[in-house]
Amino acid sequence: MNLAGIEPNPRHTTVNRGAAICKQEGIDVLLAVGGGSTIDATKAIAAGAKYEGDDVWDLITQKATVSETLPIITVLTLSATGSEMDGGCVISNVETNEKLGYFAPDNNPDVSFLDPTNTFSVSAYQTACGSVDIMSHIFDVAYFSKKQSMDMLLRIQEEVLKTVVKYAPVAVNKPDDYEARANLMWASSWALNNFLYEGFFQATVCHAMEHELSAFYDITHGHGLAILTPRWLAYVLDEETAPIIQRFGVNVMGLDGSLPAMEGAKAAIKALETFFFETLGLKNRLSDLGIDDKNFAAMARKACGAEGILHGFTDLTPADVEKIFRMCL
Repeated sequence: MNLAGIEPNPRHTTVNRGAAICKQEGIDVLLAVGGGSTIDATKAIAAGAKYEGDDVWDLITQKATVSETLPIITVLTLSATGSEMDGGCVISNVETNEKLGYFAPDNNPDVSFLDPTNTFSVSAYQTACGSVDIMSHIFDVAYFSKKQSMDMLLRIQEEVLKTVVKYAPVAVNKPDDYEARANLMWASSWALNNFLYEGFFQATVCHAMEHELSAFYDITHGHGLAILTPRWLAYVLDEETAPIIQRFGVNVMGLDGSLPAMEGAKAAIKALETFFFETLGLKNRLSDLGIDDKNFAAMARKACGAEGILHGFTDLTPADVEKIFRMCL
């Protein structure tokens, strides 16, 4: 049986259709051929197929649970999310403007096939957006943090980031370059498979903010992250965060390490903007994507959750998040 047409920002309604097919046809293994959206949807289908109810959103919102899922095989066609090598997925409910993460038991793919030639046909735009997503996973989960982490892991994170900075422009301009595609594919898998964050956890602030953009406006996830990340870094920049941001500029972007921390951090943010918006050619404002400010207050509240605070590099309130959204206009 085939379930074609998985959307970017995959819908819970599509997942429900897939789970229903699995139940009706007695499907015992799932094959996901695609990028992160296809693989994420497949993970949710794998759980929904084992759920007695008919709405997978009950699982996503933790109103119900399952004790097992169907086995999953993936064939990756887009380097971005790392979903081929982890157990998480993100599903959207367009009826409620929600985009939520979900982790089910045994939802790591059992086998993943990674052939860089399968990504040769990916457009320059999606290649750029996927590359931003790879970098953002490292930024958001561990790199930009005041918490103590092993220097060895930070150095590996920087090498993965440098790989994207080197090879993303090559793949954008020469889509059939095997070395570029292979390096991006491997960077994607390692950026979010938990090794780089061993013994470390922090909330993914930029992803929380971007999920609201995608939930309300259905934009490409990586593009939203590209617009948000430099503004977020500029907003949280202070004497405590400056040395950490400067380290990125020096060790990843190759900037002058002799500058004072604050000056070096500002240069690092500028270098990241240049990479996203000039080198990769992404539009740099939400208004360029047809987004205005009418939903910002609601989006900010939802991003901060029930507690009303996004804990991360610097804790953010809904008022802070709304200001960051406005910086992106």
